[in-house]
Amino acid sequence: MANKLKIDIVSDVVCPWCTIGYKRLEKAIQELGVEDKIDIEWQPFELNPNMPAEGQNVNEHITEKYGSTTEQQNDSKRNMTEIGADLGFTFDYFDDMRMVNTFDAHVLLEYAKDFGKQTELKMTLTKAFFSDRKDVSKRDVLKEALLEVGLNANEALAKLDSDEARLEVRNKQNYWKNMGVNSVPTIVFNRKSAVTGAQPIDTFKQVLTELIAEQQAV
Repeated sequence: MANKLKIDIVSDVVCPWCTIGYKRLEKAIQELGVEDKIDIEWQPFELNPNMPAEGQNVNEHITEKYGSTTEQQNDSKRNMTEIGADLGFTFDYFDDMRMVNTFDAHVLLEYAKDFGKQTELKMTLTKAFFSDRKDVSKRDVLKEALLEVGLNANEALAKLDSDEARLEVRNKQNYWKNMGVNSVPTIVFNRKSAVTGAQPIDTFKQVLTELIAEQQAV
């Protein structure tokens, strides 16, 4: 991996702009044809680390957290839905949609990394939440996602009861917080530079072109 550009994406499974940011980055990589020059690793960040098991209605949650009016929320959802559609991703917002706890999902993403399935599982979980109206804090939903990407579901789910596996995710969360990451997506290149937010495709193309050229010149 030494000759590849390492990209760490700090994000949450239930973060819509993380999904948009990744889909734009993915498109930039594809348009440049540099898939073989990139190594992506997903890093854990919980938007709502104290979210209880029963979750919270999304509209209620956004109002409570950001003070957004219903009209502002509807405009935002409409905007994200349109952007997502342009990128081939479906955001299906509905009245009873609930924000959920994502810690277990992050434990499983850490497991998936060892099998080269991290990005695949991340997008499967994101699709389950935003497109398929599924609760990604539930073990049956997590199991379904694991099976969908061809992972050993029983072995993976056992990690959810492992203190060691849970501590590893906590430590990674703390590492990125200590590095100053307080909003997502934060996309870090070779652990030296970073961009935050869902940047336009052309911005990603420019950054990738410069960094890959720099890497090859070394």
